[in-house]
Amino acid sequence: MSSDMERACLLVEALVFASPEPVRLSIIADLLSTQGLKIAAADALDAVGERYATHAIELVEVAGGWQFRTRAEYASALTKIVEKPRRLSRGAMETLAIIAYHQPCTRAEIEAIRGVSLGQAILDALLEDSLIAPKGRKEVPGRPVLWGTTPIFLESFGLPDIGSLPKREDFLLDRAPTEAAPDAPSPVGETDGKG
Repeated sequence: MSSDMERACLLVEALVFASPEPVRLSIIADLLSTQGLKIAAADALDAVGERYATHAIELVEVAGGWQFRTRAEYASALTKIVEKPRRLSRGAMETLAIIAYHQPCTRAEIEAIRGVSLGQAILDALLEDSLIAPKGRKEVPGRPVLWGTTPIFLESFGLPDIGSLPKREDFLLDRAPTEAAPDAPSPVGETDGKG
């Protein structure tokens, strides 16, 4: 590894480690150029990732930036020691999922999808955890607030961007093998009774 690449790796490592939120590629590129290094930010990130390939922490892309995170295989060992953040209620998780998949959306739209009234406590909990934020107002009578997710939502769920959410098809189960499509032929050996 060249001395310039080694210096770039150390600078990127220091920046990502010191930052409380994910560091965007453009910030890394600016840091490297201001230090007179002609190393591509992506190349420096790859080198830092390789450096941590055998460590308990890894460099991951989340919320449109890069951050060090504990590897999943070590999480269970830390659960008794590291304080877990507050768990969201089922209603709050449903609301958060609706906002994530339908953003920006109004309270009335959330209630229509959930089929139940949306309590203020749920919105307050999501706002307090900075998982959602107002994203303007809808241009209809009454001008209701539009809700959307935040970078903290992406960071909390380990997503590089909102497009990385699982697709609807990922949640659907395949048909059980015993279920046959209505127009499927009868299994061998069975007759249709006309015989």
